[in-house]
Order: sequence, then C-alpha cells, then structure tokens
Amino acid sequence: MIVCKFGGTSVASAEQIQKVANIVKSNPARKIVAVSAPGKRSGDDIKVTDLLIQLANAALQQENTEEKLQTVVDRFRAIADGLGIDYAICDVIAEDLRERVQGDKTNVELFIDSIKAAGEDNNAKLIAAYFNAIGMPARYVSPKDGLVVNDLPERTFALPEAYANLAPLKDTKEIIVFPGFFGYTRAGVLRTFDRGGSDITGSILAAAVEAELYENFTDVDCVFSANPKVVNDPVEIKEITYREMRELSYAGFSVFHDEALMPVYKIGVPVNIKNTNNPSAPGTRIVPSRPATGRPVTGISADSGFSTLYVSKYLMNREVGFGRKLLQILEDENISYEHTPSGLDDISVIMRSNQLTPENEARIISRVKEELHAEYVEMRHGFSMIVIVGEGMRHNTGLAARAATAISRTGANIEMINQGSSEVSLVFGVLQEYENRILQALYEEFFAHANA
Repeated sequence: MIVCKFGGTSVASAEQIQKVANIVKSNPARKIVAVSAPGKRSGDDIKVTDLLIQLANAALQQENTEEKLQTVVDRFRAIADGLGIDYAICDVIAEDLRERVQGDKTNVELFIDSIKAAGEDNNAKLIAAYFNAIGMPARYVSPKDGLVVNDLPERTFALPEAYANLAPLKDTKEIIVFPGFFGYTRAGVLRTFDRGGSDITGSILAAAVEAELYENFTDVDCVFSANPKVVNDPVEIKEITYREMRELSYAGFSVFHDEALMPVYKIGVPVNIKNTNNPSAPGTRIVPSRPATGRPVTGISADSGFSTLYVSKYLMNREVGFGRKLLQILEDENISYEHTPSGLDDISVIMRSNQLTPENEARIISRVKEELHAEYVEMRHGFSMIVIVGEGMRHNTGLAARAATAISRTGANIEMINQGSSEVSLVFGVLQEYENRILQALYEEFFAHANA
C-alpha cells in the first residue's frame, strides 16, 4: 500500500484535482489519500485557509459572516463546477461552515482551529465525491474516526492509540480520502497540527497502516541542496536520510514539515517527495540510510526569526543546577529553546522570537537577575540560524574551518556555533541581515567548487 498526500497547490483548482485523480488511478497501490485545503491558484490568489481565518475573525468580532462564508463556498463551487460534479456538495459545505461559525467561542484558539480545519475537511469530501463520479470507488473518512490527539495546552500531536485506530484502513478496497491538518481529542474537541499539518496527517496514516511508501506530492520536482530563491540552480537531492531531512526542515526547508518525519521514521517507511505537475519525475527519496557519496554536505538551509537570551555570571560552571533553573524559567513561560551554547561564565539560550512578547521578555529577564543572581542578562533579537547538513560530515576533517572561512568572506560575524553529537549538522548563528549572503557563500564553498 502507498499513502499519498497532496498539498494546497496540488488541490487548488479543478484542473489540479484532475491531475490528482490521474496520479491515484495510475497505481492501484495508492489507496489512502490525505489532502490539504485548496491553496493559491496563482501568485496573487488567497488560500482557502486564509479566507477561513478571515471568517473566524469576523465571527469572533460579531460581524456579519455571510459574505465571507459565501466567498469560501464560492471557491469550492468553482472547483465543483470545473469537475462537473453535483452542486449538492456545496450545500453540504455551506451548512458545515454555518455550524462551525455558530460553534462555541469560549476558547478562541479552539474556535479558530475548528474554522480553519473546514478547508481540509470539506475538500476531502469534495474530492471523494469526484473520485466516485469518475468511477474511482472512494470514501471520505473523518479524523474523528480515529485520529486521536492530545489536549491543550501542549502543541498538537497524535496519541499512540491513533495508530491502532487507523490501522484497519490498510484493508480498504476503496480509496480513502482523509483530510489533513487536524485530529480530535478523546473528548471530541477538534485541534489542528502546526504549520505543514497535512504532512503530519499523511505520515501518521502511513505509519498506522505500515505503508510500503509515503508519497508527498507538492509543486516542485525534488528537494534542492539550497533555497533556489537564494542560490541559482542548486543541486537536486535524489536521496536523503531522515536525519538529514529533519535538520534541513527545521531550518527553513519548507518542502516537508520537520515534525512529519517522526511517525514514518519510527517504523522505517520511506518517503518520496514528488511533483503533482510532473509526476514522472523521480523526486527525492527520504530513507533510513543511504550509500556514502563523495560530497560531505547534503544541503544548506537558513531560517530567521530567532532571539538569544544571554546570561553572564562569574563561576557559573561551579553552580550546580544553574542551567536547569534557567530553563525552568523559560518553561514557566511556555517557551521552548533551540540551542544552548555556553562558556565557563556565560550561557546563551536560543529560541524562536515568535514565542516572545514584551511582557514575558521582561519577566524572564527580571527572574534571571533576581533568582539566579546573574551579573548581566540581555535578550537579543534579529538572528538567523544557518545549518549545514550531511551524513558524511563526521568523516570529513576541516569542514567547520571551511564553513567559517566562507562566512568570513561575507563580512559577517559568527555569533554562535553549535554541533550535535551525531555530527550530522553544524549550526551557525548570525545576524539576520547576512542570511542570504552567507547561504550563497556556503553553497559556493561546498557545491560549486571542484574541491567539494
């Protein structure tokens, strides 16, 4: 069995959904299809998810929601019209949206989740109806029928029982069309996954049915060794390990959500990233292991929006529990951290800036000073993380020196260096303004030069 997921651009219009049907039809092993909400049809278009957020905000502000609701329904009606299927499906969608808009608004986050999820949920219903209309026996399955997730306040993840609940889908004779992006708590409350959530749903399904392959269809032929918007004509990656892809996804590779790898990684289901618009292209395979190549670096990625909590205290290294107490302060503010480079008398904690507000930032600084008696505390903003990834890095001497030399040529200062014990990745913290120049310099060093 093959589980395949189709992203927003792959299901944005009737024409795209017809391509999806042809892809599914071309291989009888493709029995489970996870779908996103309709994405952009062109550069200046609006995603259905964004339209739904506008609808949710209007409902929360007690505005008239009918016009915004009809805008969403019209998007689905245009798709149904292009596919030549009964408009009755649009009446079902409109009724579903009205029920959601009238839903409980006590918890704003959960209310918005419910509205947002309507994009994936109703698109799955529409696509299942189309498959049946063209003679492809299909069945819509709701996440309510097994995809059990945790309760607030933690970020959403599938509970172990979800895999057991979904396992019987492997015996299906029909094509299962399953909406991505969300699940339900044991109490029946809808919760959405983080960004790229449909990738996570597809991965959960692939793991649950122990699929032979998880195909992730998007709008690019493959994963590239660097961002093609920054680097001209980067090398295509034909095969990459789970660990390498996880590191690259974490730091800005938007083709595949980093959290989506965990379910398939645990049981070793390979992933194939492919292009809906060019399905014959081999794509990029993500596998448990791969043969060594002559190139130590597989890919380079960069992501901005990081902040650093810098703490200095003399003889910090002699103080038992200092790091734990520092991280406890962040935990109390519900803030996760990314890296903790340190010296004898100082430590930096790097975190995503979007977790910070002026209020919690002030509380953190105050508590570190008062409770840990730090001599100097500062929150710094505007950092990017540049990540160099490759399974071959551990066997290659001088790689960090080459990277640092390449960065120095841009005139940037390296604010932080971190390398995990697995030696699969090397992370450099730099000022955000230098991000693209550094990415280009590192690509030139490790991919363009003959000595790479």
